[in-house]
Amino acid sequence: MMRKILTFCFCLFELSAWAQPGLDEMQQARQDLDASFFSAIDCSLVLAAILGTFGAVRIYHNWQMGKDRVDIEVAAWLFAAFFMVLSGAFLRAMFGL
Repeated sequence: MMRKILTFCFCLFELSAWAQPGLDEMQQARQDLDASFFSAIDCSLVLAAILGTFGAVRIYHNWQMGKDRVDIEVAAWLFAAFFMVLSGAFLRAMFGL
């Protein structure tokens, strides 16, 4: 009876040793993902630049049309671009993208 229990334990030990994932394969998969996808910080910087450019053109247009109070729009577009930059850093910190 004791021999059967020992044999069973050794078989379980051997199966658990084979079931461990390889660290090299995990690192290779991470490198493939990093190489093939745009990182979150880069994406957020591009979106912030697009938001900033669009906001600057819109504010300039409103200013030229005679709107006196453009300071609220300046703050809104500035903080929208700032939020995009911070969201990219936040995603990078949370998910490692």
